[in-house]
Amino acid sequence: MTAETLTTAAGATTPAAVPVRPGFARRSLKWVTGHLGLVPFLAYTGVFLGAPVVMVAVGAFQDNDGAFTTANLGAAFKDQFGRSFVTSIELSALTALLGAVLGALLAHAVLGSKPDGLLRKVVSSAAGVLANFGGVPLAFAFIATLGSIGIVTKALTGLGLDLYASGFSLFSFSGIAIVYVYFQIPLMVIVFTPALEGMRAQWREAAENLGATRAQYFRLIAVPVLLPPFLASTLLLFANAFSAYATAYALTTGIIPLVPIQIGSLVSGNVVADQQNLGKALGLGMIVVVAVVMAFYSWMQRRASRWLG
Repeated sequence: MTAETLTTAAGATTPAAVPVRPGFARRSLKWVTGHLGLVPFLAYTGVFLGAPVVMVAVGAFQDNDGAFTTANLGAAFKDQFGRSFVTSIELSALTALLGAVLGALLAHAVLGSKPDGLLRKVVSSAAGVLANFGGVPLAFAFIATLGSIGIVTKALTGLGLDLYASGFSLFSFSGIAIVYVYFQIPLMVIVFTPALEGMRAQWREAAENLGATRAQYFRLIAVPVLLPPFLASTLLLFANAFSAYATAYALTTGIIPLVPIQIGSLVSGNVVADQQNLGKALGLGMIVVVAVVMAFYSWMQRRASRWLG
């Protein structure tokens, strides 16, 4: 053996041991056990949400004999059913915009008070309760207050202001809009307050140190940062109003054409032109509208989380 060979052998190093990754079966078992707690939630969601959506989607393309047809979708967007979509979208957009603006102003005003003060606690608690106060009880409360013989109506009449003589009616489009705004404002307070709380005081201090005025701070910093969460909250309010049913039905008994009321009428047995699956076609239309709105909502939330996360 030569000297060169000995030198080479002496200088050789043992290669580092390559870690052995666990097998596919072991990794799969670990993943399953780690997500085992999701099984009850997924089962609950699949039974009470996934299965009805599938049934509605399938039934929307079936006739009374179960054969494939697109007639249901065609009828769902014509005549009174088409007008109900337009009315529902107009009502939802109007109340979402009013609720978003008024709720954002209220949330901003409340955050200006003491963090542990009585005002913030009262408004936060009231918003949590009123945002979930809807349905027939809310309709009854407004009828007792602003109905034709309501307390406020009678009081204003005694002061010489007759609401119903001037053209207002609680049981019209404008009346329903007022009722919807009642629960839209507290919902906006709940969903938009975290965005306002995410505004950092250092941003204002830095802007002031650089010579920015208060108006410039709001225009160049606050508005661009708060616009995505504001739009996202507005979309959430739109979906909330678009899917509301009991309050509008209790107020108007179906006089105002809204999609949820039309679906309720068809499901309860009022079948038009022997189209039993027409209600499912309307339901599919609502699912598509809400899905599009919530997709934009998620996109806006991701944009907002870049700054407020």
